[in-house]
Amino acid sequence: MKLNKAISPILATVILIAVTLVIAIGVIGWIMGIWGTFGATETIQIYPDSYINASGNVLVLHTKNTGSATAVIYKIEVVGLATGSTFGSSTTFITTTGTSTDVSVPPGWEGYITVEVTGAVAGTTYQVKIYTKAGNVYSATVQAK
Repeated sequence: MKLNKAISPILATVILIAVTLVIAIGVIGWIMGIWGTFGATETIQIYPDSYINASGNVLVLHTKNTGSATAVIYKIEVVGLATGSTFGSSTTFITTTGTSTDVSVPPGWEGYITVEVTGAVAGTTYQVKIYTKAGNVYSATVQAK
């Protein structure tokens, strides 16, 4: 007759301590936000004071990244209008040239993004779409002044 034996008390203690340590490390990492950056998201907020200067052919977007990750904008589209070659951002309206220039908007940043547009008619409302590298599309309506 064969006797079945359970694991030794020492081995059971070692297993319990190992499981406890793994759980403790996970909880501490979650509390301190170590793993929070893996799930970070961008959220672009477009303020209602954004507008198109029809006489100057410039779209002025007042934006803020309210998310926890940097938003990389690669395209801004004004439905019904052609966008030009000037694309940039800054709180002081500094623009960079070239349509392939990406604009990085860090978390918490608030400022203005300017885009050259042509053909805007004063008094008309246009839909603006902001495309980010994360695959998000943010829409807003702006009025030409």
